[in-house]
Amino acid sequence: MESQLGLIDQSIDSRYSCHVREALDELPDNFVITDPSISGHPIVFASHGLLKMSGYSKEEVIGKNGKIFQGPGTCRRSVIEIREAIREERSFQINLLNYRKDGKPFWILFHMNPVFNKHDGRVSHFVAVQVPLSRKRRWSACGVRTTNVNLSDDGSMAQDFVYGSCRKEVCSDSLLELGRVLSVHQVSEVEHDGREPNSEEPCEASDVDKRKAMTAMDNIFSVLTHYSELTGRLVCRKRCSISDVGLLSSSLIISLGRIKQSFVLTNPHLPYMPIVYASDAFLKLTGYVKDEVLGRNCRFLSGLNTDTSALYLIRESIKAEQPCTVRILNYRKDESPFWNFLHISPIRDASGKIAYFVGVQIEEGCENKQGRQGLSPDKIQLSVVGAVRIAVRGSSLIAGSSKSYTV
Repeated sequence: MESQLGLIDQSIDSRYSCHVREALDELPDNFVITDPSISGHPIVFASHGLLKMSGYSKEEVIGKNGKIFQGPGTCRRSVIEIREAIREERSFQINLLNYRKDGKPFWILFHMNPVFNKHDGRVSHFVAVQVPLSRKRRWSACGVRTTNVNLSDDGSMAQDFVYGSCRKEVCSDSLLELGRVLSVHQVSEVEHDGREPNSEEPCEASDVDKRKAMTAMDNIFSVLTHYSELTGRLVCRKRCSISDVGLLSSSLIISLGRIKQSFVLTNPHLPYMPIVYASDAFLKLTGYVKDEVLGRNCRFLSGLNTDTSALYLIRESIKAEQPCTVRILNYRKDESPFWNFLHISPIRDASGKIAYFVGVQIEEGCENKQGRQGLSPDKIQLSVVGAVRIAVRGSSLIAGSSKSYTV
């Protein structure tokens, strides 16, 4: 848990100047920033406006997935569409029913945009802006303008009766009865299934709402861009580089993040076969941070007393595209040695071609800590290989499906 919180803190602090949080806090908009590279795709920043609108505290939101705001009336299809946009690393906008901490539903215009690293085109974060929507007033047959439920900007429900041009003799006796009927109708709708009245009929976002979302996104990216320039790790709103074939999709990163064992993914199609993914458990085992690992060959774990015959066996197995298991002496960042039960295996995509090699590490003497109770190290390693294989094949199927629709 502590390591997860550390990754969440580093997610913002390691890329931007230390003053970026203060600048983001000054923005009046309702938004969150999430990190797809951390297991569970958690929220790493939440604005004051978002916290006020939802009723949650900062501590209740940071580290949680965005589904914390969903409820029984949230459209499942809309959630799937959001997930698809995340997998395809593209901007997306939709009307969505969310829920406050106290259980009250409210409609929002959900507008999401990926944050790209300008250097290599990878997605570092997603920004999700939430603009609260209000129900449109409706006219009754007698000219009375009513709003069964008006959703205010903070998501609360309020009655709103505005009397129109009914004849005085009708209004004098009938309006009280009309008000009583409408009030009863409101209560029955609110209590039905505990959901928002007419929640199956989405509130439509106006052009003003859409402009608010775009303006908010412009302001957020202005801050992120400025403070990334101060650290030299520039971000941008659109992918600036797509030539890096070692780039992993957000969907694959999210799937790999669910695997709790120590492992790395390397790309054999790039020079020196660099690491393109490192699990949280691997970083904890070796003492390195992610940016110190990605792009490097696994040989950086070797040291003075590493057996060269083990390295030779690994190289020959990779050339033959065959799995292998070795016991090898590796070194952590602090130069302390540890014996590593290392299993390496090729990973093929949906077409059957080798896409990656996975290396699964288990520290000698810590098998029970790293693995599942009752499983031997070799079975733990094979289960990791199987989970990685499923994630890669699933991601390649999604990518292939997306390409088939490209015009």
